[in-house]
This record gives sequence, structure tokens and C-alpha cells, in this order.
Amino acid sequence: MIRLGHITAAYRAETVLNDVSLHVARGERAALVGPNGAGKSSLLRVITGQLPAQGSVQVAGTEIARLPPCIRARLLAVVPQEITRDIPFTAHAFVSLGRTALLPRFGGPSDEDCKAVQEAMTLTETWHLRQRPLPEMSGGERQRLALAMALASRPEIILLDEPTSHLDLRHRAELMRLLTRLNRERQTTILMVVHDLTFASQFFPRIVLLSEGRKCADGAPSDVLRPDILEASYHCPVHVIPLPGAAATCVLPDSSH
Repeated sequence: MIRLGHITAAYRAETVLNDVSLHVARGERAALVGPNGAGKSSLLRVITGQLPAQGSVQVAGTEIARLPPCIRARLLAVVPQEITRDIPFTAHAFVSLGRTALLPRFGGPSDEDCKAVQEAMTLTETWHLRQRPLPEMSGGERQRLALAMALASRPEIILLDEPTSHLDLRHRAELMRLLTRLNRERQTTILMVVHDLTFASQFFPRIVLLSEGRKCADGAPSDVLRPDILEASYHCPVHVIPLPGAAATCVLPDSSH
């Protein structure tokens, strides 16, 4: 579904990705982890075509540069790290933007468009907010609306850039249950930037670790979340502790150093 071959990308003279290759198959659910500045958000921008890169970037078997914008929008949906407070839309109008690429050139939204928006807002528990302006909402509410806007287009791939940063524990868990359900029931491909390594091990069967613009490890949580790999990437000692009764690992910095 997503295939990157030997990607190198830079902002002006600063290289942010260096010879990164990655294949995410249809229906996979993968977390993209790594220290600050590792290139995680840049990698998402390469996949969407927002950041030019050397190498091959294919989505659904076609080079991203050759995909018409309307087709690209139907395939890919992006949930950014943060939605600014000053967008002068109601929640419903904001989520409806997710259907823009599907609308005919002339004419308004159809019954199917309205149904898709309501379905997305119901899934994200934001339907009751539909008449409220975005500037009146909390960061967590705006983040759930960003996910609703992405879901409204019913995409094949969802890219998420640390969408849980403004969510409390309950909404973080509900977000991941929703993404897991979409992944299992609709075969929606999920690639999500995650900073919390313990959280990544709980919800993702595959973890891709970046450090200094390079891919350092890629595989199951037990193969990637190892002290030797993490200490080399994060440049600090860590404790990696299996959680009893859960297929997850707790990762903590060593506070004694």
C-alpha cells in the first residue's frame, strides 16, 4: 500500500531523512517511533507528497507525484498533531471538509456525504459538538474532530502524527480501539507517529524506529523495544519491563543516570 525506496529528504540544507526504505502492506497497523528530530513527521510528509524527496514514493502502486489530487485525497487521510483554535468553523462544517475531494465540481453534498460525516462524528463521539465553533473547544475535542474529518472520506490509509498528545487516558484508549476496529473490519492501513513507547507496544503489532533520519529497527515490539536498540537511538539508558498479563512492554528512562 505504501512503498518507500531509498528516500532522502531535506529542509533547505538540512537532511532529515537518509536512505529510508519502508513497505507498509494493505491492512497493516504500524507505529513510527523515535527521538525528537528523528524524521517521523517528515516521513509522513514524504508519503503525502508535501515534502519532495529523492527515491521512490509509491501509494497503492503509483508514484505519489503521478496521483491526481482527488485520487490522492480518496486514498490518504492525515490527522495532524494539532488543530489550531482559530478556525472559524462549526464542528460539523469542519468535519465536512473531509468530503471535499468526493464532491462533484458543481453541486453541494449528497445524502451519502451527510451520512459519512455523521458516521465519522458518531464514531469519534463528537456528534453532540456539531453546532459548536472550533475556537470554543478544548485541544482534545479538536483532535477528535480532526480524526472525524479524516474518517469522513472513508480512506484506505490513515496517517496520524502523534494524535494522542491532547487526549486523556480514556480518549486515548478509545481512539486506539477505534483505529484497531477500522484496521480489522475495513482493512484500513494505519501508520501513526507515537512518542510513548509503552503505548506503541500495547496497540501496534509493528514498530518502525527512526533515529537521526535513518531507519534503525523495524518489526514486532519485542524485537524493536530492546535496551541495546533504544539506548543507541535515544542516547540514554532505559529499563524495558514486560507487563504481566499483557502483550506489552513498559519502557522507562533510567533515572539513576
